[in-house]
Parts: sequence; C-alpha cells; structure tokens
Amino acid sequence: MHRVYLGLGSNLGDRHQHLEQAISLINERVGEVIRRSSFIETEPWGFESSNTFLNGVILCETTLAPREVLKATQQIERELGRRKSLNRTREALGSSKKSVNRKYEDRPIDIDILLYDNLTIDEPDLKIPHPLMHQRDFVMIPLNEIKTN
Repeated sequence: MHRVYLGLGSNLGDRHQHLEQAISLINERVGEVIRRSSFIETEPWGFESSNTFLNGVILCETTLAPREVLKATQQIERELGRRKSLNRTREALGSSKKSVNRKYEDRPIDIDILLYDNLTIDEPDLKIPHPLMHQRDFVMIPLNEIKTN
C-alpha cells in the first residue's frame, strides 16, 4: 500500500461542494482517504482573479502507481468541470496542466500530487514531490496539519 498526499483547490462555483465531490471520487478511484486537512480560503497564486480559492490536502492509501494516480485525478478534474483551454501546453506540475500560456486560471477543481511515499519522479508531465509546494502556503499549511512521518 502506498501513501499519497494530494493538494486540492477550487475557486469557481460551489467551491466546498467541488472539494467534497473530489474527495469522494478520490476515495472511490484512487484509494481510501485516511486523513484530510481543514479547508482554508486563499488568494489566487500566480495570477489575478476576484475569485478566492478554497484549498486543502488529503492523504490516501493506494495500490495505484504514480502515473495511475495522475490519470485518475485528471479524469476527476474533467468530470467536475475542469476544461482544457485551447493552445495549452503541458507544464510539469505534478498533475494535469494548470496554466494557459504559462499563466494560471480560475478553475472549479484542481488536484495536485504532492508526495507519493518517498519517491522522486522527474518526468515532463509528472514531478514528485510537487516542485512548487514549498512556495505555497495554501499547500504547506494544510499539508503540515495532516502530515505523518
């Protein structure tokens, strides 16, 4: 069994409901959610928007390999309303593509793989640990709330 920490965020629509739906689908498709942080409200990071984010982190136990977790979380994002913009190029941020022309945008749901066991993966579309997580309070605060050794 593997332990994967996932960062969640939403700044469009019913943010709380999007996060709860994502957690439920992750529990069904990725693995049992064994720990979850509080949700915190944060300003957008890396772009300007009048829509604030609701963010949290979950820990789940999974039998899936990292790339399978990525595929499952990207599918959940699509099902919950995440749309790919035209002219997107993949940016290696540990999950599905998050920006348009290297700029972030509003989204109903965002799921990032933060940590997967003690693995280090450095591939064009999958980087674990998440390369920007230490720069983001909206990740580190909820991660530190639930992180176990």
